[in-house]
Amino acid sequence: MRHSLSSVAVVVTLALSSAPAWAVTATIANASGQDTATAGPSGPPPAPVSPMGDASTPTPPVLPGMTAYVLMDAATGAVLAEAAPDLHLPPASLTKLMTAHLTYQALHHGALKPDQTVPVSTEAWHAGGSRMFISPTSVVTVDQLLHGLIIDSGNDAAVALAEQVAGSEPAFVQMMNTEAQKLGLNDTSYANVTGLPDPAMYTSAMDVAKLSRVILSDEPEILNISKEPSYTYNDITQASWNPVLRHDPTVDGLKTGLTKESGHCIDATGIRHGARLIAVVTGGPTWHASTAAIESLLDYGERFFTDLNTPAPGTQIALLTSPALQPGKVAVGAASSVTMTVPADAAGKLATAIAYTVDPAAGVTKGEVVGTVTFSLNGKAVGSVPAVALADAPAANMLTRLQRRLGNML
Repeated sequence: MRHSLSSVAVVVTLALSSAPAWAVTATIANASGQDTATAGPSGPPPAPVSPMGDASTPTPPVLPGMTAYVLMDAATGAVLAEAAPDLHLPPASLTKLMTAHLTYQALHHGALKPDQTVPVSTEAWHAGGSRMFISPTSVVTVDQLLHGLIIDSGNDAAVALAEQVAGSEPAFVQMMNTEAQKLGLNDTSYANVTGLPDPAMYTSAMDVAKLSRVILSDEPEILNISKEPSYTYNDITQASWNPVLRHDPTVDGLKTGLTKESGHCIDATGIRHGARLIAVVTGGPTWHASTAAIESLLDYGERFFTDLNTPAPGTQIALLTSPALQPGKVAVGAASSVTMTVPADAAGKLATAIAYTVDPAAGVTKGEVVGTVTFSLNGKAVGSVPAVALADAPAANMLTRLQRRLGNML
């Protein structure tokens, strides 16, 4: 994230100790302080749509100050609202979402440890833009660097982590682009780990939401950091760049981005009525405007959508009836529970259908997959899961089949 000095108020007192000359004791008020404006988007605002809405769902809010936005349900991936979702945009410090994701992967795979000390190179020390203020003489751990990356949006932290994971920033960038392709982020290209402007760097609001969903699923511990209002390293306290944290107690992450080229971008997540939502806005003229846009999206998702869970495994949802089965029928249920996002006014209108794929003449055993159960709303599928037999049902013998055939004839 590249922040102009005019947007950051700093009070600094030189430490009177044996600390190195660069060490300071400071309180830094950034996102909670001044709100520097950037040029807003030109032309009409992007038209909003709700891919998950039905005929009675209100149109999503028009957000004139934004270049694009996406509202997604984190549990299901359902897109509740979008406007210019695939537009290529400068990512700014939203880039650090991927930097964090690959760092957490290294932690989960055992290549890194949270308390592991990381050397700080000259390149990391001299990284421009926002910083956590590390230097080659710093004693800093992976966990501290993650705090500096996510809360302080430290470009120096980003470079230090990249070098530790991959050996160099260029090698780490290759890993970022490989991971983006793996995750289907087709509108994203990385050229550095910090988000500083580069013609080869771009992303989209949709890709940011998709990546955020992966992080929340695979590395939910990031919220333990992103929810913090500030972070202190080496007697320097910096407030989180995320202004929504101070405005909305339901929000606990994730990241912001600001350059002259990108405008004020916010990727926020929070729980509303038990459902975790992801809201991404880009291009805002001020933090205040982008925060208001995030709130409009979260409010829209809370009011007009809900998450439903299908019946638990073992619950009968249908009967497979066949004269080829000895008992004549067998109870069928879902192999697992599925969470589905639906319009709030349609929660009681869910339809269930099962397409059977089993040959009853061979009989079925308890737990055997007998087909697929599909849940739909107004003819549109919103979820599916394998259907399984809830009991044994052996094949009918020849005498039973003959008796049933005669009974049908009579």
